[in-house]
Amino acid sequence: MKIIEISHKLRKEMKLVLNADRFDHTLGVAYTAANMAAVHDISVEKALIAGYLHDCAKNLEHDEQIKICKKYGVEISDIEKRNPSLIHAKAGMCLAEHRYGVDDKEILSAIRWHTTGHPGMTDLEKIVFIADFIEPNRKPLEHMDQIRKEAFKDLDKCMLYILRDTLNYLKNIDKESDPMTEETYAYYLEKDKVKNG
Repeated sequence: MKIIEISHKLRKEMKLVLNADRFDHTLGVAYTAANMAAVHDISVEKALIAGYLHDCAKNLEHDEQIKICKKYGVEISDIEKRNPSLIHAKAGMCLAEHRYGVDDKEILSAIRWHTTGHPGMTDLEKIVFIADFIEPNRKPLEHMDQIRKEAFKDLDKCMLYILRDTLNYLKNIDKESDPMTEETYAYYLEKDKVKNG
């Protein structure tokens, strides 16, 4: 299937399951991820598919997301049970595979990790994580200009900036952060120190 056909098919399918704002965000992520992939010499097709499907479970009820994860044997942590916004990535991975027929492990993993990240991410995982944060419909947060520029230059540095700002933001609004996000930040901070002395 050609990229244009994949794009057309997934666009139609996401329009059916997402509200208008989430659909606009999804288009932004898919196109941003595809552009980043082209620049970083990663499969544009994989980036586009992962971008389109990353939030496919986002508009489902919290209980429904939990049911989907249980059905496919995906473990849910206590923090995910307390914070509904975290589960949609795992539920989305399940739907991508079982409802939308994605069997590519790289794409499924990029959907799975797009909210928290994890130490030692693949370039595709980083691209979807970053595109989710920087796509044009996103409210411009502090450092957004710098982060958007870095997205097309240095994926690791961009990850570091986003994770730092995310953790600071959650701290400022007194919201619990996923330990995996903190681990991921520590990983990219250490990697940056090693690289830049």
